[in-house]
Amino acid sequence: MLYIIFLTGRCNLNCLYCGGSIPETVMPNEITYSLKDLVKFISKDDRPSIAFYGGEPLLKISLMEEIMEKIRAEHFILQTNGLLLDKLEPKFLRKFSTILVSIDGVKEVNDFYRGKIYERVMENVKKIKKHFRGELIARMVVTERTDIYRDATHLLETFPYVHWQLNVVWTPEDFYQDFFGWIESYKAGIKRLVDYWIDRMKRGELKGIVPFLGITSSLLGKRHPAPPCGSGENSFAITTDGRVVACPISADLEWNWVGDIWSGIKKKKILRKCECDVFEICKGRCLFFNRERLWSEDKMNAICDATRYTIYELERNLPVIKSLVRAGKIGEKLFYPKFNNSTEIIP
Repeated sequence: MLYIIFLTGRCNLNCLYCGGSIPETVMPNEITYSLKDLVKFISKDDRPSIAFYGGEPLLKISLMEEIMEKIRAEHFILQTNGLLLDKLEPKFLRKFSTILVSIDGVKEVNDFYRGKIYERVMENVKKIKKHFRGELIARMVVTERTDIYRDATHLLETFPYVHWQLNVVWTPEDFYQDFFGWIESYKAGIKRLVDYWIDRMKRGELKGIVPFLGITSSLLGKRHPAPPCGSGENSFAITTDGRVVACPISADLEWNWVGDIWSGIKKKKILRKCECDVFEICKGRCLFFNRERLWSEDKMNAICDATRYTIYELERNLPVIKSLVRAGKIGEKLFYPKFNNSTEIIP
């Protein structure tokens, strides 16, 4: 099981699409339970994985290190904005299986949405590469200024893996100046990116484009949970006040509450199955998106259409991919992920 631990609700950024720290009406800024209770709760699982989350988890480095020393986990995972990565000691860096760094593409795009931090984050990424040997993933928020081909390929020059989520539904509906035009440009970029991915594959180089890896592995028979991030199935989040929720971005919503660290997890059916021809691959996309249909129907349909388009583009190339697998040009890395590393697979 993956346990996503909120170390703090505070963040040291105030991104345009996010708004910074988690309001204290959702959860306290600091952990209010005892670490003894957390250890007791997680120790009931004989194969736990732990992901540190926030806010910005590296604002609480000493707390994170204490948890890593007190709990024996199969995998440790970190989601961070990267500003404090240089503060991590090599001893702890080497314990992580996956580090996801939030960065939105080329400098101009990243700094428009996240503030002028691109160069500092990239410098910190270079520093940790001296000691970190796990999966290093650039985690993008994709929005109106994004060119998915340009920004993903740019990040792949530094990061072995790139993943992204569309900035939809949890952001205000009027965030976009031309939402439908943006969706069409995004789809065009996806086609170009798929063609790039296949071309590199033919040369024996499997680029770590997480949504493509995850979707293709599904098309080849790998079973992913529903939703594909595992929220409510094999992934749960622990809030700073000890509640256990299925989805980490919905801690304030009652449908998402499944227990606490004292009484345990009470699993319940949360995901609503969509009547859609790609459900067995998409698995409902993001749980928040699946449950909270906050935007107008035409825009919600356009988001689903972008998902279908991505799946169809990869499915179109499946015969080529299968032939490359048979020829030994690509191997087991195609079947992604090996463990729940907190990537949602479907953008």
